[in-house]
Amino acid sequence: MQSFVLGLLNPIPTSGLPSFAFRFLPPNGKFSSGVSLHSRMNWSSPALRTSPMMTSSGFGGPLTLMEFACKGNADVGDDLSVLISHLQYACKRIAALVASPFNSELTKTMPSAGAASSSSSRDAPKPLDIVANEIILSSLRSSGKAAVMASEEDDAPIWISDDGPLVVVTDPLDGSRNIDASIPTGTIFGIYNRLQELDHLPKDEKAQLNALQSGEKLVASGYVLYSSATILCISFGSGTHAFTLDHLTGEFVLTHPHIQIPRRGQIYSVNDARYFDWPEGLRQYIDTIRQGKGQFPKKYSARYICSLVADFHRTLIYGGLAMNPRDHLRLVYEANPLSFLVENAGGRGSDGKTRILSIQPVELHQRLPLFLGSLEDMQELESYDSVQQKINPGYEV
Repeated sequence: MQSFVLGLLNPIPTSGLPSFAFRFLPPNGKFSSGVSLHSRMNWSSPALRTSPMMTSSGFGGPLTLMEFACKGNADVGDDLSVLISHLQYACKRIAALVASPFNSELTKTMPSAGAASSSSSRDAPKPLDIVANEIILSSLRSSGKAAVMASEEDDAPIWISDDGPLVVVTDPLDGSRNIDASIPTGTIFGIYNRLQELDHLPKDEKAQLNALQSGEKLVASGYVLYSSATILCISFGSGTHAFTLDHLTGEFVLTHPHIQIPRRGQIYSVNDARYFDWPEGLRQYIDTIRQGKGQFPKKYSARYICSLVADFHRTLIYGGLAMNPRDHLRLVYEANPLSFLVENAGGRGSDGKTRILSIQPVELHQRLPLFLGSLEDMQELESYDSVQQKINPGYEV
């Protein structure tokens, strides 16, 4: 049996930090024709061909994100496909940056005192957040399809182009304060159609109003999880699908088509250390499900990463709830896009009383409690009178 070793090929510049595609080499160490592992795999084998994780692209391999957007989903038009192409490129660059051995130096250097930020002091943006923000803005400018970008890292939306038909809202690097501990982070984004009826207004005003659309008007939303794998999860309004970055080909390939969150889970995700600050209704709910005395007669377990994208991703796959009961998470950049995703997977997003997507934003950086999860778990949670934490003794929001 012939043996092979891994070699590095094709460095791809990503904001000054190289990433590499791996190719198999013969044991003599000389480059052959450069056949990648992806192309050497037998995609025609019955096991792979019948796997629900794989969908043929017509070339014997798994469907890529762009093949899915361009050919596999009738809801995606040309403008949106182009925009998604540029967004996925930006997220590949961010993934390389997050995984770089140099990022620890970036995260330790705080921005200058005069740096503008809409975040609280606890969430003050680090340079890595700012770099991710600039990468996304640059990609949206290059796409020619974005009229507005509204970001958690900017005080106000940026008007990009009079010709752009789409509006993008984003949290460029959620959970960045966890990077030094190698805890997963993520990018969250939502996409709207530009409101052409506002075109007569001054740029600042129409940029603001375009970014303040309700979640019900989203045409697409997604997140990218930077973890042991880089996963891009997206919905165009008819199902939720996850694509995993294949580092051999540099493509996001379909690995989780038509995600359906279980109607019930057995996991809840929340900061239990704040238990004594919670309102009575939330304490009663958590006590009840932990003891297996709720509507679902099994004892629930707690799983909490303190990284919104990671906690949400696990909840989407396994079911249950991910929550923050205090007025902390942003409606525009976090709650709306993630609620759109979970609803298209059969779940629900709520502030504890009201469906998230029905809430009309009134401020760009508006905060609110957020509960996301399985439909029956969410219905049981909302049956309790008081689950929103209105006071925050001993710590800042």
